[in-house]
This record gives sequence, structure tokens and C-alpha cells, in this order.
Amino acid sequence: MCIRDSDESVKNMAIIKLTPSCKDYLWGGSRLRTDFGIKSDLDPLAEAWVLSCHPDGPSYLPDGTTLAEYLAAHPGCLGTDCDKFEQFPILTKFIDAKNNLSIQVHPSNDYALKNEHQYGKTEMWYVLDCEPGAYLYYGFDHEISKAEFEERIKNNTLTEVLNAVPVHKGDCFFIPSGTLHAICKGIVIAEVQQNSNVTYRVYDYGRVGADGKPRALHVAKALDVTLRTPPVKHDFGSHLAQCEYFTVDARKGAFADAVDEKSFVSLLITEGEGTLTCGGEAVSVKKGGSYFLPANSGSYTVQGNCQTLVTRV
Repeated sequence: MCIRDSDESVKNMAIIKLTPSCKDYLWGGSRLRTDFGIKSDLDPLAEAWVLSCHPDGPSYLPDGTTLAEYLAAHPGCLGTDCDKFEQFPILTKFIDAKNNLSIQVHPSNDYALKNEHQYGKTEMWYVLDCEPGAYLYYGFDHEISKAEFEERIKNNTLTEVLNAVPVHKGDCFFIPSGTLHAICKGIVIAEVQQNSNVTYRVYDYGRVGADGKPRALHVAKALDVTLRTPPVKHDFGSHLAQCEYFTVDARKGAFADAVDEKSFVSLLITEGEGTLTCGGEAVSVKKGGSYFLPANSGSYTVQGNCQTLVTRV
């Protein structure tokens, strides 16, 4: 078996290397480029959409085809568990928060379909690295009324009632739609979410965008959808997170698994380097790499000192 470089033609291959679209949101840094090998001239480099069929930021195959185009031509690559979805169910990102993200919330499917004509967003965060003392906001520290929520937004005291959680490398947070949240400065995460780009900003620290104007807030809609309670504890057993749209696992070092007919598998290398083998192919992999294994590809192995985020439906 020969080891090929992973940017060769992908026709009929069991291993597909993906190249991300990137975003230069004002809170971003440079670690996705320097630490994760993401190739982009954007500065700041805030996000890399490493598994995406969303039109706002598609992932690309080595030949320049978007992942969405490839899957439209090869729908069997998705797996039978994807038959229930009208669109590709997952969007995965690297996020480098050099500065605080806005305090925000994502709507449910019902609300988003009615008001935004796209799906809502449930997501999970896996902390890849963080500075000492880093924290994030995750729901409220106690239940508050809608009136108090609105008043605290107006008088800039919202953070006084939010659940501020210290974070450490390897922490995981599951964030159902309706959960108020914010990644704060000094954190790099992998985010696995529903395939949606609907966000309602509630508080943005008075910042202005590239146009010199304050960034838009969406307070009225946020008041409609936000759960004004402490976050619910979740137990996903051996998984990092699991819901209707995704199941996510973290694997350290070498491991073997299989891709059955039910779902594709996404492999995101979060540390180190190694070799991925599947369907008679072998590719070299390293930190920052994103690989798509079509459904029914059979057994695969990852060898080496890498750490891998494994996502399937």
C-alpha cells in the first residue's frame, strides 16, 4: 500500500481531504494559521469552516469542488441516517477567540424556519487550548424574568447574572438552541453544530464593525428565544456530545473503527500527526487537517501520536 499525499484527485477515493472557508471576524487572532496550519491570508483569522456545505462558507475538495457539490453528485456518501434531513446536517469549525465574542443565542428550528427561513442551531464546543484564567459564558447562574433580562441588556449589567465557567483544555460544552452563551478571549475551540448560520447578538461590548458602525444587535428576537435559566447538565456516556444531528467523540493516539452504511465520518486532527488508512488508501495527516470518509467505506485506522475529533450523524 502506498501513502499518497492527501491533495491528489478524489475520484472514487475513500478519504477526502477538505480545505476550509475562513472568516476574519474582528475578535479573531492568528493561531489557526500558526498552530493549526490553516492556510489563509485573512487577518485576523477568526474561524475555519472545516466541514461545511453552508453557502456562507463551503469546504472544498482538492480539485476545487465544494463538498456540497460533491455530495449532490454522490448522495450515497451521506449514509441512510441522513435521509431524514433536507440538507447536510453538520457544520464544524475551528474558532480562535483572541478577544471576546458577542453574548449571543441561537433559535430553535421552529422559530428560525418561521423567521429566518433556515434551521436553528444546537452546537457543542470542545476546548482545544486556552490561556490561564480563560472562561466562557454558558447560560444564567440563576433564573431571571424576561423583564429583568431586557432591562439588564439596556443597562449593560447582563454579565452580572450569567454563568461564567472557567475552562481548561479538553473541556466540552453542549449548547442547545435557546442557551445564551459567549466564547471569551484566550480560547481556541472546535465547534460542531447544526448546519445553520443564524445568530442573535444580545451584547457586543460596544464594538464597531469594519464600517465604523456599531455591530447590529438582535434583542427582540433574543428575548423571544432565550432560555433564562441555568444550563441543563447532560450525560452522553462515552461520547463528548450526542443529539439528532451529530455524535462526537475524542480519540487519543492510534485507533481503529469503521464507517457503515448509516453515516459518513468526519475526522478532525486536533493534535500531532499520523497516518489515516481506509479502503486501501493511506494518507498522512496532521494537526488542523479535516477528512471526510463517505458512508459505507468500511474499516479505517488512525496511526500516530495524533488526537482526533470523530463526528458522525
